[in-house]
Amino acid sequence: MSDAATVRGWVRAARRIAVLTGAGMSAESGVPTFRDAQTGLWAKFDPHQLATEEAFRANPRTVWDWYAMRREMVAKVEPNAGHIAIAQFQHRHPGRLTVITQNVDGLHQRAGSEGVLALHGNIADDKWLDAPRSCCNIDAVSADHPPHCGRCGNMLRPDVVWFGEMLPVAALTAAEEAADSCDLMLVVGTSGVVYPAAGLAYRARGHVAVINPEPSGLDDAAHAVLRGKAAELLPGLLAD
Repeated sequence: MSDAATVRGWVRAARRIAVLTGAGMSAESGVPTFRDAQTGLWAKFDPHQLATEEAFRANPRTVWDWYAMRREMVAKVEPNAGHIAIAQFQHRHPGRLTVITQNVDGLHQRAGSEGVLALHGNIADDKWLDAPRSCCNIDAVSADHPPHCGRCGNMLRPDVVWFGEMLPVAALTAAEEAADSCDLMLVVGTSGVVYPAAGLAYRARGHVAVINPEPSGLDDAAHAVLRGKAAELLPGLLAD
C-alpha cells in the first residue's frame, strides 16, 4: 500500500482531523513568502525590521505602507485546490475537521472554511495599536497612513502577530485542544521551524502526516511523509 493510500485510510477512519498549514500552501496560490514580498522600492528593507511594534512606533507610515503593499499582493490571488478540498471536506463532514493556519492571507476563509484558527492573525484586518479609549472607533478614523483616532491619536495597525508578540490566546488554546483530541493531523506546506505552531504536531495523539514537496522540520514527528504539493495531494486525500 502506498503512503498516499495509507493516509487516505487514516482520513476515512478519523473522527477528528486537524490540518496545520504554513506558507508553502499559500505560495502555491502565488502568495509571496514573507521575504519574497520585498520587491521594488521595498527591496532595500529587511522585513524582520518592519514586522515589529518598535518599527511601527518609530516609522508608522513606512510599516503601514509596506503592509498595504502586501495586502494588495494577497488580494490578487485565489485559494488553490488544496484550500478548496479542505473547505469542501468540512462542509461534507461538519465538525470533523479543524483548520489551524500560520498564514495571514485569509485564503482558507475565502475558500469557504469555517472556524479557521489563524495563529498569526489576518493581514486584511486592523486593530488598535494601544488599548482603545471610548473615543476610538474604527469606522470613524482619519484617512492618514496609518489611520488614527482624531481625538486621542491612537493608530490602527495590521491585526497580525509581529516578532516578539504572543500568539492570540484563544486561537492557540483552541489549536492545542484540536491537536490533543485529533485522530489525524495533516501538516501541510510548513517548514516546521516556527514555534509554538510547529509544536502542535508533537501534541497530536493520533497519526501525523506531513505533506510537503521539500523536507521539513516536522518530518521526524510524522508517521507518513508525502512529497508533493497541497493542491495536488489534498483533493485526493480528502475526496471521501
